[in-house]
Amino acid sequence: MDPEAAVRTYYDALDAGAYDDLEAALAPEFVQYRPDRALVGREAFVRFMREDRPNRETKHDVRDVLVDGERAVARGVLLDSGGGELFAFADVFDLEDGRLARLETYTR
Repeated sequence: MDPEAAVRTYYDALDAGAYDDLEAALAPEFVQYRPDRALVGREAFVRFMREDRPNRETKHDVRDVLVDGERAVARGVLLDSGGGELFAFADVFDLEDGRLARLETYTR
């Protein structure tokens, strides 16, 4: 999968609650670093998103995806179920063999 398609699959799967699709987009050693914690391993990340995420009724409004080789940066806003803006984000992805291997999330 090309980097932009992998990134868009990630957000589409999160927003739809399609956790099998999310898992398929991630490398087994996937890690996410976010302001409040690190989620290490694909299984731990998917489990958190499925079971422990504080708000599952959200949608990512991805405004830009910029790709440079095996790195992609996505910028957008997270919307609540009514379409209100919760916060802006920038996600920096590193890919390996077409799968997302590392994610650093920045919010404001």
